[in-house]
Amino acid sequence: MEYTTDYHSPVGEILLAGNEKELTGLWFEGQKYFGSTLEREMRKKDLPIFEETRRWLDQYFSGKKPDFLPPLAPKGSEFRRKVWKHLLEIPYGETTTYGALAKKLAIEMGRETMSAQAVGGAVGHNPISILIPCHRLLGADGSLTGYAAGLEVKKRLLALERQIEKYR
Repeated sequence: MEYTTDYHSPVGEILLAGNEKELTGLWFEGQKYFGSTLEREMRKKDLPIFEETRRWLDQYFSGKKPDFLPPLAPKGSEFRRKVWKHLLEIPYGETTTYGALAKKLAIEMGRETMSAQAVGGAVGHNPISILIPCHRLLGADGSLTGYAAGLEVKKRLLALERQIEKYR
């Protein structure tokens, strides 16, 4: 059984999803692919994992780097999960590009190259926004590109991390 609850953030309403032990989803209301990995049967219920996630989000939205990460269980293909694992390695307050991430994945997978577009597709389907920090990816020229919750939300998240002055 999967459970859901809501979280009110400074950048919009958020739906949290989880099982008894792990967070399985975090989507901004109205974002592309909203709830795409939710099970058909779910119930609203407050769980310890949601309290832990709220604590993480409260720290994050107060402008502090959270000092822990709730247990995460994103649902997706093996390739997508590899991409999401690499997103977790991007430090708070830093960014990288889709191309740089594609190069890392190519090396990990023993390939000569990896398409930045393939990486972008996996990033766009990230079911746990913010905690799996897809907002920290930029275009090859350092520009803001694609974010399922919209570029304005991406700008605000980057500014919150005090990462890029021009986005404040």
